Amino acid sequence: MGAPIFLAIDLGASGGKAVAGILKDDGRLIVEDVNRFPNYMVRLHGNLYWDVLYLWQKVKECLKIASKRYGRDLVSVGIDTWGVDFALIDDRGELIGNPHTYRDPRTEGLMEEVCRRISRSRIYERTGIQFMRINTLYQLYAMVKQKSPQLEVASTLLMIPDLFNYWLTSVKVAEYTEASTTQFLDPRRKEWCVDLLEELGIPVHILPDIIEPATTLGPLINSISEEVEVERDLKVVAPATHDTASAIAAGPLVDEETGYVSSGTWSLVGVELDEPLINDDALEYNFTNEGGAFDTITFLRNVQGMWILEEVRRNLADRGYTYGYDELIGMAYRAEPFKAFIDPDDPRFLAPGNMIEEIYRFLDETKQEKPSDIGGLVRIIFESLALKYRLVFDQASRLTGRKLKRINIFGGGSRNWLLNQLAADYTGLPVYAGPEEATSIGNILLQAAGLGYVDSLRDLRRIVGNSFQIKEYIPNTSSRHEDAYQGFLEISSKIKLE
Repeated sequence: MGAPIFLAIDLGASGGKAVAGILKDDGRLIVEDVNRFPNYMVRLHGNLYWDVLYLWQKVKECLKIASKRYGRDLVSVGIDTWGVDFALIDDRGELIGNPHTYRDPRTEGLMEEVCRRISRSRIYERTGIQFMRINTLYQLYAMVKQKSPQLEVASTLLMIPDLFNYWLTSVKVAEYTEASTTQFLDPRRKEWCVDLLEELGIPVHILPDIIEPATTLGPLINSISEEVEVERDLKVVAPATHDTASAIAAGPLVDEETGYVSSGTWSLVGVELDEPLINDDALEYNFTNEGGAFDTITFLRNVQGMWILEEVRRNLADRGYTYGYDELIGMAYRAEPFKAFIDPDDPRFLAPGNMIEEIYRFLDETKQEKPSDIGGLVRIIFESLALKYRLVFDQASRLTGRKLKRINIFGGGSRNWLLNQLAADYTGLPVYAGPEEATSIGNILLQAAGLGYVDSLRDLRRIVGNSFQIKEYIPNTSSRHEDAYQGFLEISSKIKLE
């Protein structure tokens, strides 16, 4: 056998991929693409679903391709996905319907209703999780309100990565980092908040046991190993199955003086802590204490990220205009700066029918000038994201007492050189971009940790730093950036008040 090879299957909201990691004797990690495929939400009668059977087919396809390519050198596979969404399994172990997506309208207004029954302060004290209507807590409450028969026959709730791990191994568990996104897990004790669920009429017998990231779940079940032609001793290892936690683990510069942005469909903006930070100020700023690898806390805020641009591209394609990302970035670079801003986290941008129209409506309501061309529109999106990063990092510094000296941006969005530069300019901090495949890299190295090849988080990040190129962006900050930030704060507060 040669160097050990680990297969990361990363399922995102807009696409999935399989990446193989080869851990060399000199401590470097080499990654190779194995397969890529789209993912999509399916609309049916006003609701939005994930086609998990299609994704399952792709998972098996990835395993088959990797097995043919690497043979016995392939030692393990790990799956990570987005957070908050779940599937229900009956007492025969069968899937009960396609899972809803977190953008489904069924949770509209229900976060507020839950908070009338159980105070925001009590929910936050118990869970430390950011209030967003997409959270699992409100999805389950929606099912209670609708008297869903699915809840009555459910035997087990499995988060999306846990579902695929169950199909691979027959093991029903909840991996900690993914479980922490539900808003009904106690981050101090790593236990389910049974009391909150019972008060809302949500059944608690469906909750599985919680495991730590980097736990080996076992080999593939025989029928799967035979179908995909994989060696039967291939291990299934749960990495940090929440993609954000895997990505942050692979942030090579993340430390007490470095903030991070895991940049993709969402921008996850924050700092790493050793223990939860739960107090009234953190509640006011709506920070989340999600679980990280190696007993860390990913203290962050979810900011709408490239989703906004993806929807703008879709709207333009519907009108017959097809643009690549590089083309749009170039157009935005040539557009006039400091013209107008949006709050990326305004609820109207979560699941709009037409993103461009919603952006224009926001600009009208805040009495700002609308862009005259596509480049100007994209420039507004990028500047608004950079401004929101500034706001979140300012709040994180106040909450933690840390003075940040740099920012590490990783994930697919780190390829956006203009946004990286704008983030440096608006925060006044140097930005270090990379690695682009942070989620897959973190997944791979956490599998390696689970199998004894990596000793610690420091060791993991050392491997990343030695293996991947990181690009530096020096801030070019002026008084116009500070004026724009003050204007952004006024606009964001105004729209919330109205």
